[in-house]
Amino acid sequence: MLVKAVLARAAVAAVRDAELVDAETLAAARSCLATGEFDLILLDLNLPDGNGLTLARELAGHGGPRPRVVAVTASVLPQDQKAALDAGCDDFLDKPYAAADLVATVARHLS
Repeated sequence: MLVKAVLARAAVAAVRDAELVDAETLAAARSCLATGEFDLILLDLNLPDGNGLTLARELAGHGGPRPRVVAVTASVLPQDQKAALDAGCDDFLDKPYAAADLVATVARHLS
């Protein structure tokens, strides 16, 4: 809800006007991806049913066009950031993040 509130108030129109879809598990994310097209995924790495990097690897191995993927995690260790990028993530946003950093990251990947 916090992410939605921050993005809905963004000064950048592309961010503010983006349609947001929640998926709280890997299974829900896979279901959403199977039925729609997405430009960007904010991917938490610690999900109830597994590690978000599993989904990042699946998307990277799929071939063809795919959404941009930003890993969002509380871990700021260099090896974790490298693991996210190696799994196919396009960017990394560490928690806690400032609202401005979230908006800037989303704007960078939607443009």
